Amino acid sequence: MSATHAPARIGALWQKRMETMREYEVVRDGNVFGTSFSNNVVFLSDYEQAHNQLDTLVEKYRNIPFDSLFSGTEILNECGVCFCLNSRQSLRIPSLDVDRFMSEIMEDLTLVHGIGSRTQARLRSKGYRKLPDLMQNPKFRPYTHEVLKFLHGGNSAEIMDLIGGRHAKSHPYVLATAGLHEPENYVFLDIETLGLFSRPVILFGIGIIDNGNLSVHQYLLRDIDEEQSALMAMLGHVAGDHPALVTFNGKSFDVPYISDRLAYYGMGSLERIPHFDVLHFSRRRWKDHLPSLRLTALEKEILGINRKDDIPGQMVPEFYETYLRTGNCGPLVPIIEHNKQDVVSLALLFFHLLGEFYGCR
Repeated sequence: MSATHAPARIGALWQKRMETMREYEVVRDGNVFGTSFSNNVVFLSDYEQAHNQLDTLVEKYRNIPFDSLFSGTEILNECGVCFCLNSRQSLRIPSLDVDRFMSEIMEDLTLVHGIGSRTQARLRSKGYRKLPDLMQNPKFRPYTHEVLKFLHGGNSAEIMDLIGGRHAKSHPYVLATAGLHEPENYVFLDIETLGLFSRPVILFGIGIIDNGNLSVHQYLLRDIDEEQSALMAMLGHVAGDHPALVTFNGKSFDVPYISDRLAYYGMGSLERIPHFDVLHFSRRRWKDHLPSLRLTALEKEILGINRKDDIPGQMVPEFYETYLRTGNCGPLVPIIEHNKQDVVSLALLFFHLLGEFYGCR
């Protein structure tokens, strides 16, 4: 993959533009009407608390060098250098009964074009219990052949498309295709950016399963001109033999955003790989039970995780701008912690949903 190196002055140019970048609205606490008009709002109390926290961080870490505060590794690749922070989190990975999944999917006759629930019931009454049985039916044989070809091919992306096309993208069987991958193939991704679109990604959070633990790699931009190198480092995690991407709202935000940044640098595009967007499965599971489906709300209600000193994701650009403008590394601390917890909670929620939808043990 070829790369066009970014000019060194890009960091200074972005720093000058930061003061006019705010893309959220501050609303008074409890203003449900204000939040209904925009998903990108911050309650007044959270806004004030974050700014007080920012002032405290600047004072606490004044004159403390970057290398003294953060222990990481400098990554060198063909696009330049970037900085990587590494951490590990223990978690329980459920076992996935792939044979059970394939047995159940073979009983779903509605995967065949032209068969709905009523036709399925009629066919079953005539002895067509499983998809292979339909190969004896002249009318549905050609369509069944195509379905079985996908299922036996083992390509999880194609199987996800097949199931999602006949049911819904959030159907439990779509999630269950995760069992076609080894846990080490999952790539948990979350990014922090300078805005909602067409602005640099300042932190790539990547989680991978390593010896039964979640290993989190965070590619942090010490300056904006390191974005291209961080993009290249991120791509290395999704270029394996059989990767499966796991995100929270990544189909609408993270992946299109990354694709836009890749295009900006002339670095091509993300390869098409299986993508499990946990937000979609969470909506199906909890939309009628929980008032909020934000990741922070789900981790609290479902996982029992209560964050301390977290900052609203919408305010990450302001914290990062303070770091760029002052050279004070303190504002980076909650950004890094916020991103790391997003990656950890994403993985925990993904496995929790697998346990519920898939009957994992």
